[in-house]
Amino acid sequence: MRRLISGNKSRLLAMSCLLASGFALASEGGMGRPITGMQGYSAAGQLPSESGWIFSLSSINYEGDIAAGRNVPLLGQVSGGMDVSVSWNLASLTYVWNGAGPQWSLASGLGLPYQFTEVEAHLSLPLSSVGAEDSSSDLADILVTPIIASYHISELEHVSLSLPIYVPTGEYDPQRLANPGQNVWTVMPTMAYSKLDGKGGEFTSQAAFEIYSRNSDTQYRSGTLFRLDLFWLAPAAANGLGWGIAGGWIQQMTDDDGFAADHSSGFRGAALGAGPMLNWGGKFGKQAASVNLKWVPEFYTRNRPRGNGISLGLSLPFL
Repeated sequence: MRRLISGNKSRLLAMSCLLASGFALASEGGMGRPITGMQGYSAAGQLPSESGWIFSLSSINYEGDIAAGRNVPLLGQVSGGMDVSVSWNLASLTYVWNGAGPQWSLASGLGLPYQFTEVEAHLSLPLSSVGAEDSSSDLADILVTPIIASYHISELEHVSLSLPIYVPTGEYDPQRLANPGQNVWTVMPTMAYSKLDGKGGEFTSQAAFEIYSRNSDTQYRSGTLFRLDLFWLAPAAANGLGWGIAGGWIQQMTDDDGFAADHSSGFRGAALGAGPMLNWGGKFGKQAASVNLKWVPEFYTRNRPRGNGISLGLSLPFL
């Protein structure tokens, strides 16, 4: 098993690389943190058996809108629709710990995101000091993953449990439409399963809940979200290049809580999307590496923007 896991490390994306997207349009802006289909990644259920560092870079770009005339809770009030464009970029480090036993791998991770955001709201109620358009670019909320535990069922089957947490470290102004930070803690218990074929192909599923604290400035609390990301990759060619399909489902399980939510029937959101992807695993010189490119258009949304997400991820395991 050690030989197989070591041989696959060139195609591993670190657990913190795309574990959770998290651009900081305010939670009551109809988004929360996830972007449809952008959380799943190659071999999410599998950590290497060797100890060491994994460095990852990822970028997610999303453009979408909620049609004018639709009520959207925003900054504690109500907006009649909105447009959003965001680029969310994450540099992360994951450390795989030693001594977990032959069937277990343990790790911890830290992610530092930088975000560019543009928001245009079609206002249905006046916001005293806020214009209809806003943009920002700054450090967003830090992503901390204190524990990732991967169990190796067999050489080709792996399952992982993790507990990523967004810490509200990003700048937040309750009078702005576009904020780098969300001003809420977000706890995301996550489970992933990966079935490999030994030829560079795989099936991976990743499920998580996102539990939000209350925004102390707007007194708004976003409802708990469930998200499911699916990832199928065909066997890779001799040059390490493979293609596949990525998809995602986001379903809000509980109502939002706050003044604006009461005027929007709880504003429970949902989204479905799927699209193509490319994956490459190999070496940059002597360094193992993997690169993943995805495009996931949304074909169904409710109480969320509908748009397109594109992600590009790079992983370098120093094991």
